[in-house]
Amino acid sequence: MPGSFNDLGRFSGPGLLILSSLADGPKHGYAIMIDVQEFSGTKMEPGTLYGALTRLEQRGWIEPLPPEERRRPYRLTGAGEAVLRQQLESMNQIVQTGQQRLAAAGA
Repeated sequence: MPGSFNDLGRFSGPGLLILSSLADGPKHGYAIMIDVQEFSGTKMEPGTLYGALTRLEQRGWIEPLPPEERRRPYRLTGAGEAVLRQQLESMNQIVQTGQQRLAAAGA
């Protein structure tokens, strides 16, 4: 698998948000920005988005599709899906542990 789980960076914002956005199908850059803002409340600037898209593509986690008019859509690769699943499983473990500890402490 190109790249490794740690290449994304633990819970790094832009990469994780982009992979999550592409998990339900291909999107072009602007559609990714809108989707990310809708599901996470995070406004991603174009420079951040396109820099992250480049890094994700270099790692083989996303791939560009043929342009549609002036827009280039991207899609998640199998390797990207595997990395996203690993990242989300790790985050889920952290959330569960935190919730259990808060409940035990009576917070």
